[in-house]
Amino acid sequence: MEVVKCRSFTKAAEALHITQPTISKMVKSIEEELGVVLLNRSGKHVEPTDAGLAIMNQAQLIVNSFDSLSSDLADIVQLKKGEIRVGLPPMAGARFFPKVIGEFRREYPLIRIELIEDGAKTIEKGVESGSLDIGVVVMPTDDDLFQSFPFVRENLMLLVYPEHRLARRSGVPLEELSEERFILFREDFALHDRIPAACIRAGFQPQVVFESSQWDFISEMVAADLGIAMLPETICRNLDSRRISVVPLAPPGIPWHLAMIWRRDAYMSYALREWIRFARERLQLR
Repeated sequence: MEVVKCRSFTKAAEALHITQPTISKMVKSIEEELGVVLLNRSGKHVEPTDAGLAIMNQAQLIVNSFDSLSSDLADIVQLKKGEIRVGLPPMAGARFFPKVIGEFRREYPLIRIELIEDGAKTIEKGVESGSLDIGVVVMPTDDDLFQSFPFVRENLMLLVYPEHRLARRSGVPLEELSEERFILFREDFALHDRIPAACIRAGFQPQVVFESSQWDFISEMVAADLGIAMLPETICRNLDSRRISVVPLAPPGIPWHLAMIWRRDAYMSYALREWIRFARERLQLR
């Protein structure tokens, strides 16, 4: 392209800062590979043959594509664009992430965040399979498979109807709940397993009467005196104390520890790296 532009091997060599024999050898190599003569060298100036003109048109497209690719890569490296698939459980998503996501979008408007809301167990499987880049789960998780950073350390609180026999207690041991009707999260949520497991350790199998994927619906069923439930401290702060009584569980209680996880062996885009850094800075461990 430079030889055709300059109409001279010598001037092309000067423009490209390489020797004239090097350019001549490279052009000759292309001609031999394609089996055509690309440049007419017989006149005062070097001119492209018909085949040379055809090559020029294609060569320009190749150079344009390479320039575009270089620009796209620069955008990604400089965090101007990208996509992150983030899995969030309903309780964590509603309470902790709207502000973080809003600040991230303002700073990196061309990075698209796709939010997938589901239970923590399903999110963990998604991160493991690669359908999600990163997700929030209830700890503990597999440290050999995932990298993580924790950002919440809370306990579950007991929710009862205001006229319930336990409503005014300062603490309730799990074993006192053996005759109660439990309202749980559905099976793809981590608490679906954690709460019954804690009850079994306390000596009884809980009687589950309802299951739901929405914490606000669970709390409303408690307010309707349909059973008891357990929700994290953070969520309980937003409940109407006139309609629902929140009572601590006696030690050791049931922990609710959240962490953001991503696969140890997965490729990490620049956008994902920056999201992790950004979220880690803003989600103070509580």
